[in-house]
Amino acid sequence: MVTTAPAAPAWKQFAFFDLVPVKDVNDLASPPAIFKNPFEIATVSSSSVGILVADVNGRIYILDKSFEPIRTWVVHVSGRVTHIVEKKGILVTLGEEDSVRHPLLKIWDLETIDKKSDSPILLRSTKLPHPAGPHPVSTVALSNSLTHLAIGLANGTVLLYRQLDQSIFSGSTSLTSLPKAKVVRESPTEPVTGLGFKEPTEENPNVHLFIVTTNNVLSYQASGRGSGGTPAVVDQVGAGLGCATLDWRSKEMIVARDEAVYVVGTDGRGACYAYEGTKSSIYTHTNYLVIISPPFAPTATSASATVRNFVARGQTQPNTDIAKVTVFDPENKLVAFSGTFVEGVRQVVSQWGDIYVLSNDGKLSRLQEKPTAAKLDMLYRKSLYLIAINLGKTQNLDEASVADIHRQYGDHLYSKGDYDGAMKQFVKTIGNVQPSYIIRKFLDAQRIHNLVTYLQELHAMGLANSDHTTLLLNTYTKLKDVARLDSFIKTESKRSDLAIAGGEGDHSGKLPELPFDLDTAIRVCRQAGYFDHASYLAKRYERHEDYLRIQIEDAGNYKLALAYLRRLGPETAETNLARYGRAMLANLPQETTELLIDICTSNSLLTVDDADEVVEDPGLPSAGRQQGFGPSYLSYLALNRRPATNETATTGTGTTVTARGRREATAVEEPAESTPPMAASALPGDTTVTMQTPKPREPVKRPSPKVYFAHFVDHMEQFVTFLETVALRRWGQSADPGAAASSEKGDADVPVDEAAERADQTSVCNTLLELYLSIPTKSEEEEKSVRAKALRILQSDKIPYDVTHALIVCSTYQYTPGLLLLWERLEMHEDVLRFLMDKERACDSSGDEDGADGAARQLVGYLDLYGPKHRQLYPLVLRFLTSSEAQLNRHSKDVERVIDYVDEKKIMPSLSILQLLSRNGIASVGLVKGWLVRKIAEGKGDIDMDSQLTTSYRLETKGKLAMVEELSDPDQPKVFHATQCSACAGQLDLPSVHFMCNHSYHQRCLAEGEAECPNCVQSHGVIREIRANNARLANEHNLFLSEVKEDGFQAIASAFGRGALNFTSSTSS
Repeated sequence: MVTTAPAAPAWKQFAFFDLVPVKDVNDLASPPAIFKNPFEIATVSSSSVGILVADVNGRIYILDKSFEPIRTWVVHVSGRVTHIVEKKGILVTLGEEDSVRHPLLKIWDLETIDKKSDSPILLRSTKLPHPAGPHPVSTVALSNSLTHLAIGLANGTVLLYRQLDQSIFSGSTSLTSLPKAKVVRESPTEPVTGLGFKEPTEENPNVHLFIVTTNNVLSYQASGRGSGGTPAVVDQVGAGLGCATLDWRSKEMIVARDEAVYVVGTDGRGACYAYEGTKSSIYTHTNYLVIISPPFAPTATSASATVRNFVARGQTQPNTDIAKVTVFDPENKLVAFSGTFVEGVRQVVSQWGDIYVLSNDGKLSRLQEKPTAAKLDMLYRKSLYLIAINLGKTQNLDEASVADIHRQYGDHLYSKGDYDGAMKQFVKTIGNVQPSYIIRKFLDAQRIHNLVTYLQELHAMGLANSDHTTLLLNTYTKLKDVARLDSFIKTESKRSDLAIAGGEGDHSGKLPELPFDLDTAIRVCRQAGYFDHASYLAKRYERHEDYLRIQIEDAGNYKLALAYLRRLGPETAETNLARYGRAMLANLPQETTELLIDICTSNSLLTVDDADEVVEDPGLPSAGRQQGFGPSYLSYLALNRRPATNETATTGTGTTVTARGRREATAVEEPAESTPPMAASALPGDTTVTMQTPKPREPVKRPSPKVYFAHFVDHMEQFVTFLETVALRRWGQSADPGAAASSEKGDADVPVDEAAERADQTSVCNTLLELYLSIPTKSEEEEKSVRAKALRILQSDKIPYDVTHALIVCSTYQYTPGLLLLWERLEMHEDVLRFLMDKERACDSSGDEDGADGAARQLVGYLDLYGPKHRQLYPLVLRFLTSSEAQLNRHSKDVERVIDYVDEKKIMPSLSILQLLSRNGIASVGLVKGWLVRKIAEGKGDIDMDSQLTTSYRLETKGKLAMVEELSDPDQPKVFHATQCSACAGQLDLPSVHFMCNHSYHQRCLAEGEAECPNCVQSHGVIREIRANNARLANEHNLFLSEVKEDGFQAIASAFGRGALNFTSSTSS
């Protein structure tokens, strides 16, 4: 018996386990009944169905959590069970029977119960073969997959069964049907003390068998290529029986010796834990290692505090041996429990998450692990935060819980004044602890550098908000730390780097994720006056509006802004120029005008010529320009600009110009002469291809020029240039006759919206016309040239302009040629005449005889030209010609000619002409004497003719009335003198028919039943139709009233002539 206590470990010791005695459910004062005779217990093992207890009588018990047997059966008749091992409900037992010399191997199915015997079904039963004779079994191991079973014997022999699972599940009813056991090792001088299978992993898919002897640890490859060889010695450190076990991950073998505990893998010895003292057995419980010492006599001078405390309590009789149970946490290098057990420890079992210790006196104790929170509180009270952190990780705590440990550790260091150490811990809490909690601690000026560290890491993790960005940038600016500011704004998110490294990044050219709020960074840099940094961010991440706002409103770099606008392309530049166009024109009028022209006339993306001067950003810039998006340089479009291509083209200087207008440096730069122009090239690993022929450009919707009209308020000359060039390039229209030949309007240019395009064209022409008439000129020649352009616009049939708008403009600016042209085009001839009349009056008033004569000739000529089609002009002109003596004297012959024409064409009644001439007493009778004599003579002739017609009508009427009276007198006989037939003109003979109208017919010449004269029936029918129609119209009062409104006298005379006024309505009659 050992009398010396083992040396205490150098590791810190804690009470992470509570020792609780286990009592019998029927007798709470006693341990479980099954352990009342502990020396009859052969072995105890954990399993998936409960704790397995085997006794020396060959019986096995399955215990539940109350340690009550739920099933028991005899395994070995007249024998005892020596070893048991269970995996996945399959139990392997090894035992001895009196009737059999060799140890017996039996395999049971614990999940299938025989109804007759109420015991698990026996799958296999066989004797362990060994040519050297029977030897007791020292240890056994079963792989988790049930594919391999290893049995170690006391004489150093190791037996290995392969493909065990296929044998027991093959369906064979033979109990002895097992694979042939292979002797893996034989060494009579080194008994086998431990076995264990290393399970396959992704790195090593083979199964390895650890063999522990008293002197060595060996590794044997049991499966895969190269299996079946000789076991290899991996460590020359052996162990006694029970002092070797497989770790809880089934990867390494743990060997306990008196001087230390060794961890051995297939490649050799691994970790080594110093723990001196004699060890009787070793077990594993999750990540813990349970070491049992052999019984020894406790003394007050023992090196172990556990033993000294035990002696101090005086709980046992003198000369009583005790065993020490120590629970190690190798990963955290601490002792989780240390306790003593009287009379020694018989067995230790890890089941149901607890450790059960069976003493030699039959007492069963349970080591129940405390909750993680309680263990952490113990460490917090001792300020052992590093151990608490490691413990949290090994206990698989979530990220938030581990972060809380770091937070408490940081608070501890902060309270001690270790701000740098505290910040290291606080940084590890990012993502789980509110940043404001840490930021408030470091707002003091003396700890501002620690705050910068935290904020930088917060941004690097991509978890910062706009307030954090503002605080960090303000800190940089207050410290004047330009270097760190440069580094910060160029930093990309760590999460993006990890995603790209793992193959999850976006390779489509999209910019990486920013670790800070971009808007906030730009705003703070602007407020602090760091315009270069703000413009770098805006440019790199394509914040066009912010970049332009910085360059124009803050820095005043209008050239940079203009160059940047050219890089944006038509659509984006359109939006930004609508805001900044006026400021750009005020500072760079010519360049801005050209840019606006290019935007409004370009059919594709803007391009740049190699000869163009490049304006680059100062400051941040050289590095910034080489990272991310390189600068793209867009040139002004000339009249002879080259067609843009959509493919990538390589220039002679080794620069690649892409379709987006960016230039990228090629891998090898060569002189331009070494490469033939327009030659296709393809370098290995280079995806840039130079095309020989450009693709036809696709039409692009061009912006409306109207958007930029307001920007030219104070720049009229540039406005005229803008409008003229846009009209020429976009629509091929110009007021300059020589410019039409250089028009750039392509045949394939088809506007997206024809109606909108037409409206833009009209707006440009209207505005250009107004500018031609309103813009101030420096000389008369210039004024004439500008007015000539306006007149050419008005005269053109191809230039679309709003006639009404043009009329208002010409009237406003008193442009007479334009007014006359527009009046003629609108057929407003009366306005033309009135204008000429006013002009003649004005000349008379001013004494300008030549001007008056000229206006008079124009007036008469215009009347002769348009009067025949517009007769209403003659009365107007005649009234003007007789309005004053001057006009009458100048136009005396014209007056006579006009009167003759008016009278000839019946434009005005003679009475109206006389009234017009006599209205003011200026025109004398002598002026129209001849016309009056002629009209009187014509009137007298008309009167005589009317008198003759009246006489003839009266005679005819008188004759008709006499005939009617004759026919109406019944007493007056009618004598017929006709001798010829009115139908056939033959001699009239009997029978004949005579009509009262003096027509006679042969009876045979008339149709049967015909009662009217055939010669008179048609004329009588017409008369009856006229009378019926007149009778009908007599009742159409609305029609009569409408005719009276148009021409009253004519309507009444016509109605009276028709006799409509003589009809009496049926209602009145």
